[in-house]
Amino acid sequence: MGVTEIEAFLTFLAVQEQVAASTQNQALCALLFIYHYVLKQPLDDSIDAVRAKRSHYLPTILTVAEVSQILSHLSGVHLLFIQLLYGSGLRLNEGLRLRVKDLDFAQRQTVVRDVKGNESRVTMLPNCLIEPLSQHLQQVKRLHNLDLDQGYGSVYLPFALERKYPHADRSWIWQFIFPSPGRSRDPRSGIIRRHHLHETGVQRALKQAVRLAKIDKRIGCHTFRHSFATHLLQNGYDIRTIQELLGHKDVKTTMIYSMC
Repeated sequence: MGVTEIEAFLTFLAVQEQVAASTQNQALCALLFIYHYVLKQPLDDSIDAVRAKRSHYLPTILTVAEVSQILSHLSGVHLLFIQLLYGSGLRLNEGLRLRVKDLDFAQRQTVVRDVKGNESRVTMLPNCLIEPLSQHLQQVKRLHNLDLDQGYGSVYLPFALERKYPHADRSWIWQFIFPSPGRSRDPRSGIIRRHHLHETGVQRALKQAVRLAKIDKRIGCHTFRHSFATHLLQNGYDIRTIQELLGHKDVKTTMIYSMC
């Protein structure tokens, strides 16, 4: 089987199964991976299949009152984390991967590094989070010092930085802002270290808060990023500024919030 069969399968997904465009693209990428890396038969011919239509939908937006209502049912580190997602317009994984050096309290900025396309951006850090984050980091530093005293304290570094900076993995500035409550063995290196919070824990806490708040909307962590952008637009921020804060390459992506 080759290009002809792949085209027939992708067309079947789009026409008969009526899958989303992202599902069809994922199937195509999986097939290309199998042919190139497993079967060792790269497909040189272009694949011309019926493509699934990309959906265009309006994101779920919370009012300021609804945001406050949900936050009132959160506590501890989960409350602080969701507040940061909303206050800085972060994606879930961007918030989880933040490190100590990424918060600039003096300039009220959050630096988001190595996101989509391995690019970085600067977004705002709300004044109301300065004190809670400072107190939180004091607790995180005590936990890090305890790890060091017990012979641990290492953290994962991306892009082979461990080889370039041999001792940076134990440095305070490289530690995650929201560390996991327990240490675990890194499956890649075998080193026992403390990773960041797992996304499922945050999602479960948010789901429970939404249920207690009795808000009948489909709400996830990304909803607070959508609400961040919409509320800025309602408060008079221009669309280009919001585009920069969100890290959108195309202003058309940001324009969707003008319709909410």
